[in-house]
Amino acid sequence: MPANHTDRPAADLVRRVSALATSTLANALDQAGLHDNVIAHIKAVAPGFRFAGPAVTVREITGPHGAYSSDDFAVGVIIDAAGAGDVIVVDAGGAECSTWGGMASLAAKLKGVAGLMVDGAVRDLEEMIEFGFPVFARHLTPTTGRLRLRVEAIDVAVVIDGVAVSPGDIIAADGTGAVCLPAARAEEITALAEAMARDDAGAEQDLRAGLSFAQAMAKYKDI
Repeated sequence: MPANHTDRPAADLVRRVSALATSTLANALDQAGLHDNVIAHIKAVAPGFRFAGPAVTVREITGPHGAYSSDDFAVGVIIDAAGAGDVIVVDAGGAECSTWGGMASLAAKLKGVAGLMVDGAVRDLEEMIEFGFPVFARHLTPTTGRLRLRVEAIDVAVVIDGVAVSPGDIIAADGTGAVCLPAARAEEITALAEAMARDDAGAEQDLRAGLSFAQAMAKYKDI
């Protein structure tokens, strides 16, 4: 289960993405023809959580209690595979046993990991909030994944909420939802989104100056 050495996007590109709303990025994805890169059903487990960073991907399988050993749980291996600024992205197939909890959140936070996205379940919400570690997940549950899941692979292509995610793709998430920017087109999509964000800023200024919303929509096509 060794992790590959994934090429990561430039830090400045990630910084630019982090300044953009997922709604604006989704509009840019539409304009770029990438209509299926919005992760619509994996949400922040608490208000205010957001992140942007390159994906360190994880694939897990699950079964009934006792199907796997405690060593198969391997959350420590996942955290070891991630670096500062990375987003851990776990494909657990939507399972309702927890792959992540409070102490894992603290360890990842101390390492500088940007956040976690799980197509599956997490637990210990209050500790995640206390530690300030942003987590997005399909489910919250008290049920542990220990003895119920196995980490199969790290840094491989995964599917999160129907969206293909490869290692090094940029994942951006905020209170509205999440998007995946394929590494090969991340610069293009970011530039499109930045232009749209400038239009939003112009529209806001014009609205405050008395322009009607209908007039603003006619002037700024992407707001």
